[in-house]
Amino acid sequence: MAPSSYKLLCLENPLLDIQAEGSAALLEKYGLKPNDAILAEAKHMGIYSDLLSNHSAKLIAGGAAQNTARGAQYIPPADSVVYLGAVGQDDAAKTLDEACAKAGLATEYFRLKEHPTGRCGVVITGHDRSMCTDLAAANHYKLEHLQQPAIWALAEKAEVFYVGGYHLTVCPAAAEALGAEAARRNVPLVFGMGAPFIAQFFGEPLGKLLPYVDYLLGNETEAQTWADANGVESKSIPEIAKAMAKSKKVNEKRPRTVIITQGTEPTVVVSGDKVTELPVHAIEKSKICDTNGAGDAFAGGFLAGLVEGKPLETSVDMGMWLARLSIQELGPS
Repeated sequence: MAPSSYKLLCLENPLLDIQAEGSAALLEKYGLKPNDAILAEAKHMGIYSDLLSNHSAKLIAGGAAQNTARGAQYIPPADSVVYLGAVGQDDAAKTLDEACAKAGLATEYFRLKEHPTGRCGVVITGHDRSMCTDLAAANHYKLEHLQQPAIWALAEKAEVFYVGGYHLTVCPAAAEALGAEAARRNVPLVFGMGAPFIAQFFGEPLGKLLPYVDYLLGNETEAQTWADANGVESKSIPEIAKAMAKSKKVNEKRPRTVIITQGTEPTVVVSGDKVTELPVHAIEKSKICDTNGAGDAFAGGFLAGLVEGKPLETSVDMGMWLARLSIQELGPS
């Protein structure tokens, strides 16, 4: 059982990342785009063994929010963060256990006999990455796991909640339960949008969760996709962020804060009626190894600042700092 000293509870889909340097030909072979995130179909299933057998793939504990949770735990004292999600009972799950333990991250996995641990094939081409995810066990997370007395006790003590957008494809009810608990106790719920397809194809569960969200994190493409799906005509990221901030909210004690990253362009922060644009941390192109997981790392640094009670701009700066570290490594490691 996770220790009682933690402050941040994270929920999403744990995956074993299988990532390697690839080529345009490899992307074409599986019908993938160079900078995208999709759920695997039957035609994609061969990519995982292909990467392992033919492309010197590296295995990394993945899943966007698990990356974020490890990133958040990198900064505060050990046992500050606990992560929930569903895995199999296999060697891949053991790899995740070992990676999280090494990072000091507490996990409370829903362990399933009947499904293997989920996996994500990551093809890196230059500074782009294409992610193809077979959710497997992660697709079978149940509200009943969160509602187990020992697990719910963790939720009742958490000072900050984080839900990754990909979880809305799996078990929206669990995300909403955490949102209701956050509103009941007036503690912040942070939501990471995850990918453009969440707003595009999972608008209904997103619409149900958004009223509980106190901090909304995304990038410019995710923000624009949300705007398109919600009838916001503006193409201005600050205007879209303001629309996001002003949408319906359950806990009116906390004005919603929206934070939209734009790659090397300034990060847009909207809190209440205040709009701020913060320049990103500069880095030489030659030092950039892989942008995979940069957004996850940003969220991790931001959450660490939030957990430590830092001012908003400091927390955003911590997110930029961790993202800058992350892109100098292969994958979100």
